Amino acid sequence: MTATPDAPQPPTGPVPVVLVDDHHMFRTGVRASLDGRVQVVGEAADVDQAVAVVHEHRPPVVLLDVHLPGGNGGGGAEVVRRCADLLGETKFLALSVSDAAEDVVAVIRAGARGYVTKNISASDLSGAVVRVAGGDAVFSPRLAGFVLDAFGTAAGDVAVADDELDRLSKREQEVMRLIARGYSYREVASELFISIKTVETHVSAVLRKLQLSSRYELTRWAAARRLL
Repeated sequence: MTATPDAPQPPTGPVPVVLVDDHHMFRTGVRASLDGRVQVVGEAADVDQAVAVVHEHRPPVVLLDVHLPGGNGGGGAEVVRRCADLLGETKFLALSVSDAAEDVVAVIRAGARGYVTKNISASDLSGAVVRVAGGDAVFSPRLAGFVLDAFGTAAGDVAVADDELDRLSKREQEVMRLIARGYSYREVASELFISIKTVETHVSAVLRKLQLSSRYELTRWAAARRLL
């Protein structure tokens, strides 16, 4: 069976993760809550320690708080910048209590592949780690708009090509917008009152028709065209 472009093959075995947060009790809680799909292989509590631990373990994913002591005061974004040499193999997923636009945009500009808030469920957090490890960009739904606004503005006003949208049915356009905003398949299904299997079918059709290979490319495509 051939995998769809939106469904990168998951890593074999648990995904190794470095957990970065300055609160020991929070790290303990996250470590205990993550399911068998994820294995915490290292922890850090400040910027300098995080850079050292990430370089030591070179994990597929780093779960990273955006507000951290140490370093030059740049917090999580500074950690990502100082690990730029690893971005080809290590992906950063911000996990923070903050939902401020400036925090979201700063860490994504630095090179992080996603941002979720700390009210995420344990199961969804484990799933987010697996998705990021597989190449997806993952955002809590209400945070994706900050990124899309920021990068859409940076890209300038790009005219929407009618023929591109015309390739998609009305339902496919609805699914496309929600997926590009960072909604999970389950959340899209709930929002549109359709099954998860139907969502998967629509996403595969959207990627095929637009000649895109992943949710991350779809998000950038939609942002550049001011479709969200």
